[in-house]
Amino acid sequence: MSKTIKKYTNFDWIDLEKPERNELETLAHPFSIDINLLEDILEHGHLPKIEKVSGDYTFIILRAHSANYTDNVTSVGELSNKIAFFINPQGLITVHRASFDFLKNLAGEFADSEKLMLAIMDEMLNTYEGPLHFQSEKMDEFEREIFLKNGTSISIESLYYQRSKARVSKKVLQLTQNVLNQICVNPDSQSFLQDLKETTLRMVLNYEEVIEDANTILNTYLSLTAKKSNDVMKLLTVFSAFFLPLTFIVGIYGMNFDIMPELRWDYGYYFALGGMLLISVIIFIWFKRKRIM
Repeated sequence: MSKTIKKYTNFDWIDLEKPERNELETLAHPFSIDINLLEDILEHGHLPKIEKVSGDYTFIILRAHSANYTDNVTSVGELSNKIAFFINPQGLITVHRASFDFLKNLAGEFADSEKLMLAIMDEMLNTYEGPLHFQSEKMDEFEREIFLKNGTSISIESLYYQRSKARVSKKVLQLTQNVLNQICVNPDSQSFLQDLKETTLRMVLNYEEVIEDANTILNTYLSLTAKKSNDVMKLLTVFSAFFLPLTFIVGIYGMNFDIMPELRWDYGYYFALGGMLLISVIIFIWFKRKRIM
Protein backbone atom coordinates (compact mmCIF):
# COMPACT_ATOMS: atom_id res chain seq x y z
CA MET A 1 0.00 0.00 0.00
CA SER A 2 1.15 3.51 -0.80
CA LYS A 3 0.04 6.09 1.75
CA THR A 4 0.33 9.85 1.26
CA ILE A 5 -0.61 12.43 3.88
CA LYS A 6 -0.92 16.09 2.99
CA LYS A 7 -1.63 18.64 5.71
CA TYR A 8 -3.55 21.76 4.85
CA THR A 9 -4.44 24.70 7.11
CA ASN A 10 -7.84 23.40 8.22
CA PHE A 11 -7.76 19.68 7.40
CA ASP A 12 -5.64 16.68 6.39
CA TRP A 13 -5.80 14.63 3.19
CA ILE A 14 -4.89 10.94 3.40
CA ASP A 15 -4.50 9.16 0.06
CA LEU A 16 -4.28 5.34 0.02
CA GLU A 17 -3.24 3.52 -3.16
CA LYS A 18 -3.56 -0.26 -3.61
CA PRO A 19 -4.46 -1.07 0.02
CA GLU A 20 -4.92 -4.70 1.10
CA ARG A 21 -7.96 -5.92 3.00
CA ASN A 22 -6.20 -6.02 6.37
CA GLU A 23 -4.84 -2.52 5.82
CA LEU A 24 -8.33 -1.22 5.12
CA GLU A 25 -9.61 -2.92 8.26
CA THR A 26 -7.03 -1.09 10.37
CA LEU A 27 -8.34 2.12 8.81
CA ALA A 28 -11.79 1.40 10.20
CA HIS A 29 -10.80 1.77 13.86
CA PRO A 30 -9.13 5.17 14.19
CA PHE A 31 -11.55 6.83 11.78
CA SER A 32 -14.72 4.96 12.88
CA ILE A 33 -15.41 3.82 9.32
CA ASP A 34 -18.13 1.23 8.75
CA ILE A 35 -16.55 -2.06 7.66
CA ASN A 36 -19.38 -2.58 5.12
CA LEU A 37 -18.24 0.51 3.26
CA LEU A 38 -14.74 -0.90 3.08
CA GLU A 39 -16.24 -3.96 1.38
CA ASP A 40 -17.62 -1.61 -1.29
CA ILE A 41 -14.08 -0.32 -1.89
CA LEU A 42 -12.77 -3.84 -2.45
CA GLU A 43 -15.59 -4.82 -4.82
CA HIS A 44 -14.43 -4.79 -8.44
CA GLY A 45 -16.57 -2.70 -10.78
CA HIS A 46 -18.60 -1.00 -8.04
CA LEU A 47 -20.76 1.74 -9.52
CA PRO A 48 -20.83 5.36 -8.26
CA LYS A 49 -22.73 5.86 -5.01
CA ILE A 50 -23.08 8.19 -2.06
CA GLU A 51 -23.88 7.32 1.53
CA LYS A 52 -24.11 9.66 4.50
CA VAL A 53 -23.10 8.01 7.76
CA SER A 54 -24.87 9.44 10.81
CA GLY A 55 -23.25 12.85 10.65
CA ASP A 56 -19.69 11.50 11.04
CA TYR A 57 -18.68 11.55 7.41
CA THR A 58 -19.96 11.09 3.86
CA PHE A 59 -18.89 8.11 1.79
CA ILE A 60 -18.70 8.55 -2.00
CA ILE A 61 -17.54 6.31 -4.83
CA LEU A 62 -16.87 7.76 -8.29
CA ARG A 63 -15.16 6.26 -11.32
CA ALA A 64 -12.52 7.81 -13.58
CA HIS A 65 -11.88 6.70 -17.15
CA SER A 66 -8.65 4.69 -17.16
CA ALA A 67 -8.67 2.51 -20.31
CA ASN A 68 -6.66 3.43 -23.40
CA TYR A 69 -8.68 5.03 -26.16
CA THR A 70 -8.04 2.09 -28.50
CA ASP A 71 -8.77 -0.69 -25.98
CA ASN A 72 -11.65 -2.98 -26.90
CA VAL A 73 -13.52 -3.12 -23.59
CA THR A 74 -17.19 -3.65 -22.79
CA SER A 75 -17.51 -3.51 -18.98
CA VAL A 76 -17.37 -0.84 -16.29
CA GLY A 77 -14.40 -2.48 -14.56
CA GLU A 78 -12.35 -2.60 -17.76
CA LEU A 79 -13.18 0.95 -18.81
CA SER A 80 -12.75 2.80 -15.52
CA ASN A 81 -11.36 2.65 -11.99
CA LYS A 82 -12.95 3.96 -8.83
CA ILE A 83 -11.89 6.38 -6.14
CA ALA A 84 -13.59 6.18 -2.76
CA PHE A 85 -13.98 9.34 -0.67
CA PHE A 86 -14.46 9.57 3.09
CA ILE A 87 -15.06 13.22 3.87
CA ASN A 88 -15.93 15.33 6.89
CA PRO A 89 -14.93 18.86 7.89
CA GLN A 90 -11.78 17.59 9.62
CA GLY A 91 -10.32 15.72 6.68
CA LEU A 92 -10.54 13.75 3.44
CA ILE A 93 -9.52 10.14 2.83
CA THR A 94 -9.25 8.84 -0.73
CA VAL A 95 -8.83 5.13 -1.48
CA HIS A 96 -8.10 3.65 -4.91
CA ARG A 97 -6.33 0.70 -6.51
CA ALA A 98 -5.28 2.28 -9.81
CA SER A 99 -2.62 4.95 -9.97
CA PHE A 100 -3.91 8.36 -11.07
CA ASP A 101 -1.47 11.03 -12.16
CA PHE A 102 -3.89 13.84 -11.40
CA LEU A 103 -3.91 12.86 -7.71
CA LYS A 104 -0.12 13.05 -7.57
CA ASN A 105 0.02 16.32 -9.49
CA LEU A 106 -2.86 18.06 -7.76
CA ALA A 107 -1.50 21.43 -6.66
CA GLY A 108 -2.85 24.46 -4.86
CA GLU A 109 -4.07 25.43 -1.44
CA PHE A 110 -7.58 24.37 -0.49
CA ALA A 111 -9.58 26.13 2.20
CA ASP A 112 -11.50 23.03 3.23
CA SER A 113 -11.91 19.35 2.45
CA GLU A 114 -14.97 20.01 0.26
CA LYS A 115 -13.02 22.12 -2.20
CA LEU A 116 -10.30 19.48 -2.41
CA MET A 117 -12.87 16.75 -3.02
CA LEU A 118 -14.58 18.79 -5.76
CA ALA A 119 -11.20 19.49 -7.39
CA ILE A 120 -10.48 15.75 -7.50
CA MET A 121 -13.94 15.07 -8.92
CA ASP A 122 -13.31 17.69 -11.59
CA GLU A 123 -10.11 15.88 -12.59
CA MET A 124 -12.01 12.59 -12.69
CA LEU A 125 -14.59 14.04 -15.07
CA ASN A 126 -11.80 15.40 -17.25
CA THR A 127 -10.60 11.82 -17.86
CA TYR A 128 -13.71 11.30 -20.03
CA GLU A 129 -12.98 14.28 -22.30
CA GLY A 130 -10.22 12.61 -24.34
CA PRO A 131 -12.09 9.34 -24.98
CA LEU A 132 -15.25 11.29 -25.84
CA HIS A 133 -13.39 13.37 -28.42
CA PHE A 134 -11.75 10.22 -29.83
CA GLN A 135 -15.08 8.43 -30.17
CA SER A 136 -16.72 11.44 -31.81
CA GLU A 137 -13.93 11.48 -34.39
CA LYS A 138 -14.36 7.74 -34.96
CA MET A 139 -18.06 8.28 -35.66
CA ASP A 140 -17.18 10.99 -38.19
CA GLU A 141 -14.70 8.59 -39.79
CA PHE A 142 -17.32 5.85 -40.02
CA GLU A 143 -19.83 8.29 -41.53
CA ARG A 144 -17.35 9.39 -44.20
CA GLU A 145 -16.64 5.74 -44.99
CA ILE A 146 -20.35 4.93 -45.24
CA PHE A 147 -21.58 7.92 -47.24
CA LEU A 148 -18.53 8.89 -49.31
CA LYS A 149 -16.89 5.50 -49.94
CA ASN A 150 -20.03 3.37 -49.88
CA GLY A 151 -18.97 1.56 -46.69
CA THR A 152 -16.65 -0.90 -48.41
CA SER A 153 -14.11 -1.23 -45.59
CA ILE A 154 -15.93 -0.21 -42.40
CA SER A 155 -15.03 -2.31 -39.33
CA ILE A 156 -18.19 -3.58 -37.66
CA GLU A 157 -16.09 -4.89 -34.76
CA SER A 158 -14.63 -1.43 -34.12
CA LEU A 159 -18.08 0.16 -34.39
CA TYR A 160 -19.45 -2.34 -31.87
CA TYR A 161 -16.72 -1.59 -29.32
CA GLN A 162 -17.06 2.17 -29.76
CA ARG A 163 -20.80 1.93 -29.14
CA SER A 164 -20.28 -0.34 -26.12
CA LYS A 165 -17.70 2.00 -24.58
CA ALA A 166 -19.98 4.99 -25.14
CA ARG A 167 -22.88 3.14 -23.54
CA VAL A 168 -20.81 2.18 -20.46
CA SER A 169 -19.39 5.71 -20.13
CA LYS A 170 -22.87 7.20 -20.34
CA LYS A 171 -24.11 4.82 -17.64
CA VAL A 172 -21.23 5.73 -15.29
CA LEU A 173 -21.72 9.46 -15.90
CA GLN A 174 -25.45 9.24 -15.28
CA LEU A 175 -24.78 7.58 -11.93
CA THR A 176 -22.11 10.21 -11.24
CA GLN A 177 -24.70 12.88 -12.01
CA ASN A 178 -27.03 11.29 -9.47
CA VAL A 179 -24.26 11.35 -6.84
CA LEU A 180 -23.44 15.00 -7.54
CA ASN A 181 -27.10 15.92 -7.14
CA GLN A 182 -27.04 14.48 -3.60
CA ILE A 183 -23.84 16.14 -2.42
CA CYS A 184 -24.36 19.00 0.02
CA VAL A 185 -21.62 21.63 0.18
CA ASN A 186 -21.08 25.03 1.77
CA PRO A 187 -22.45 28.07 -0.09
CA ASP A 188 -19.00 29.13 -1.28
CA SER A 189 -18.58 25.75 -3.03
CA GLN A 190 -21.98 25.72 -4.69
CA SER A 191 -20.72 27.34 -7.88
CA PHE A 192 -17.97 24.72 -8.30
CA LEU A 193 -20.43 21.89 -7.66
CA GLN A 194 -22.89 23.33 -10.16
CA ASP A 195 -20.12 23.50 -12.75
CA LEU A 196 -19.41 19.79 -12.19
CA LYS A 197 -23.09 18.99 -12.66
CA GLU A 198 -23.20 20.92 -15.93
CA THR A 199 -20.02 19.23 -17.16
CA THR A 200 -21.48 15.82 -16.37
CA LEU A 201 -24.74 16.64 -18.15
CA ARG A 202 -22.86 17.83 -21.23
CA MET A 203 -20.84 14.62 -21.35
CA VAL A 204 -23.95 12.47 -20.94
CA LEU A 205 -25.58 14.26 -23.89
CA ASN A 206 -22.41 13.95 -25.98
CA TYR A 207 -22.12 10.24 -25.27
CA GLU A 208 -25.81 9.87 -26.12
CA GLU A 209 -25.04 11.49 -29.47
CA VAL A 210 -22.17 9.04 -30.05
CA ILE A 211 -24.52 6.12 -29.32
CA GLU A 212 -27.16 7.48 -31.70
CA ASP A 213 -24.54 8.02 -34.41
CA ALA A 214 -23.26 4.46 -33.94
CA ASN A 215 -26.80 3.05 -34.24
CA THR A 216 -27.46 5.14 -37.35
CA ILE A 217 -24.18 4.05 -38.95
CA LEU A 218 -24.88 0.41 -38.13
CA ASN A 219 -28.39 0.58 -39.61
CA THR A 220 -27.07 2.35 -42.70
CA TYR A 221 -24.34 -0.26 -43.12
CA LEU A 222 -26.87 -3.09 -42.83
CA SER A 223 -29.11 -1.34 -45.37
CA LEU A 224 -26.21 -0.96 -47.81
CA THR A 225 -25.26 -4.60 -47.33
CA ALA A 226 -28.87 -5.67 -47.96
CA LYS A 227 -29.00 -3.43 -51.05
CA LYS A 228 -25.83 -5.02 -52.45
CA SER A 229 -27.31 -8.47 -51.88
CA ASN A 230 -30.53 -7.40 -53.57
CA ASP A 231 -28.57 -6.01 -56.53
CA VAL A 232 -26.78 -9.35 -56.92
CA MET A 233 -30.08 -11.25 -56.75
CA LYS A 234 -31.61 -8.84 -59.25
CA LEU A 235 -28.74 -9.38 -61.69
CA LEU A 236 -29.03 -13.16 -61.35
CA THR A 237 -32.78 -12.93 -61.89
CA VAL A 238 -32.30 -10.90 -65.08
CA PHE A 239 -29.81 -13.42 -66.44
CA SER A 240 -32.16 -16.26 -65.54
CA ALA A 241 -35.07 -14.54 -67.31
CA PHE A 242 -32.99 -14.24 -70.49
CA PHE A 243 -31.55 -17.73 -70.53
CA LEU A 244 -34.54 -19.75 -69.29
CA PRO A 245 -36.56 -19.58 -72.55
CA LEU A 246 -33.39 -19.98 -74.61
CA THR A 247 -32.43 -23.05 -72.60
CA PHE A 248 -35.96 -24.38 -73.14
CA ILE A 249 -35.62 -24.07 -76.92
CA VAL A 250 -32.20 -25.71 -76.90
CA GLY A 251 -33.56 -28.51 -74.73
CA ILE A 252 -36.42 -29.17 -77.16
CA TYR A 253 -34.15 -29.45 -80.17
CA GLY A 254 -31.59 -31.42 -78.25
CA MET A 255 -33.91 -34.40 -77.76
CA ASN A 256 -32.73 -37.53 -79.59
CA PHE A 257 -35.84 -38.51 -81.57
CA ASP A 258 -35.54 -39.80 -85.12
CA ILE A 259 -38.63 -37.95 -86.34
CA MET A 260 -38.99 -34.34 -85.20
CA PRO A 261 -40.51 -31.32 -87.00
CA GLU A 262 -38.11 -28.75 -88.43
CA LEU A 263 -35.07 -31.07 -88.19
CA ARG A 264 -34.82 -31.28 -91.97
CA TRP A 265 -35.36 -27.57 -92.66
CA ASP A 266 -32.60 -26.01 -94.68
CA TYR A 267 -32.87 -22.81 -92.67
CA GLY A 268 -33.98 -24.32 -89.36
CA TYR A 269 -30.74 -23.34 -87.61
CA TYR A 270 -31.16 -19.69 -88.59
CA PHE A 271 -34.85 -19.70 -87.64
CA ALA A 272 -33.91 -21.06 -84.19
CA LEU A 273 -31.25 -18.39 -83.70
CA GLY A 274 -33.65 -15.70 -84.90
CA GLY A 275 -36.33 -16.93 -82.53
CA MET A 276 -33.89 -16.83 -79.61
CA LEU A 277 -32.83 -13.30 -80.53
CA LEU A 278 -36.46 -12.17 -80.83
CA ILE A 279 -37.31 -13.63 -77.43
CA SER A 280 -34.27 -11.87 -75.88
CA VAL A 281 -35.32 -8.53 -77.42
CA ILE A 282 -38.89 -8.93 -76.15
CA ILE A 283 -37.66 -9.71 -72.61
CA PHE A 284 -35.27 -6.75 -72.74
CA ILE A 285 -38.07 -4.35 -73.82
CA TRP A 286 -40.36 -5.68 -71.09
CA PHE A 287 -37.69 -5.20 -68.41
CA LYS A 288 -37.09 -1.65 -69.63
CA ARG A 289 -40.78 -0.76 -69.49
CA LYS A 290 -41.08 -2.20 -65.98
CA ARG A 291 -37.88 -0.27 -65.02
CA ILE A 292 -36.23 -3.44 -63.81
CA MET A 293 -33.15 -2.63 -65.89
